[in-house]
Amino acid sequence: MQLLYANGQEFKSAPRKRVLFFGMSGLGKTHLANLLRDNGDWFHYSIDYRIGTAYMGEHIADNLKRQAMQVPFLAKLLRTDSIYIGSNITFNNLAPLSTYLGKPGDPAKGGLSFAEYMRRQDLHRRAEVNALLDTPHFITRARDLYGYDNFICDTGGSICEVVDPNNPRDDVLKALSSNSLMVWIEGSEDHTEELIRRFIKAPKPMYYAPDRMRKLWDDYKRENAIEGNAIDPDAFMRFAYSRAIRHRVPLYEAMARNWGITVKASDVQSVRDAADVTDLVAAALETKR
Repeated sequence: MQLLYANGQEFKSAPRKRVLFFGMSGLGKTHLANLLRDNGDWFHYSIDYRIGTAYMGEHIADNLKRQAMQVPFLAKLLRTDSIYIGSNITFNNLAPLSTYLGKPGDPAKGGLSFAEYMRRQDLHRRAEVNALLDTPHFITRARDLYGYDNFICDTGGSICEVVDPNNPRDDVLKALSSNSLMVWIEGSEDHTEELIRRFIKAPKPMYYAPDRMRKLWDDYKRENAIEGNAIDPDAFMRFAYSRAIRHRVPLYEAMARNWGITVKASDVQSVRDAADVTDLVAAALETKR
């Protein structure tokens, strides 16, 4: 696969730089995107923000209203259009989207039925694919509408769940790689262990490929001799995350090998400004040659 930039010098001297970061959540994708945006001449396109506003916003708002309708005082005000309820999703606060996705398990502990959970997962999958395919449009929009020549796409950790990195005809990866330089932030085993430790302390909803999720659900029930409506949602999410995070590494690796380049998460930690980000990407391009 031919990269958008042939080498590091071509990237550094390009009048229009277009970069896409991917990898596990928590390794610095949004940090790098924020550094570039704060420089003033980069347009920041967040896939998760696009999912939560353009494609899932109505679902998120309806879920909030559904909860509010259980409170008689709020229900009366909602029926008369006396109050407005909506999410305040931002690039750095995606809690409304995570809350909507939810966790399967015991309803008494805030869990969803597995069928409802999978329905919401499917909505997210379609939204993520659409948001990724919107990237070329936003590159053009950033330039024509706002005058930004430089563009950074900040993807969600689940991008590897909605593409086939070993398929040279994958529609999403073709669209992304032909319009941007795809950069994998590669973590070490220590990074993986730290991410798992963080998740164990505060489990959060995530998207998983449906076949993978069904297997995880069945495995958990079998290993714990428990039915779905009795499963602790957080306990299951910890179980799923520790397995899924390692499942994703070879998928990210294939994406970088076939469609992009790689930078180390340890190097990302030392980046301090937009110039450092540009140098980091340029050096990775030279390594790829």
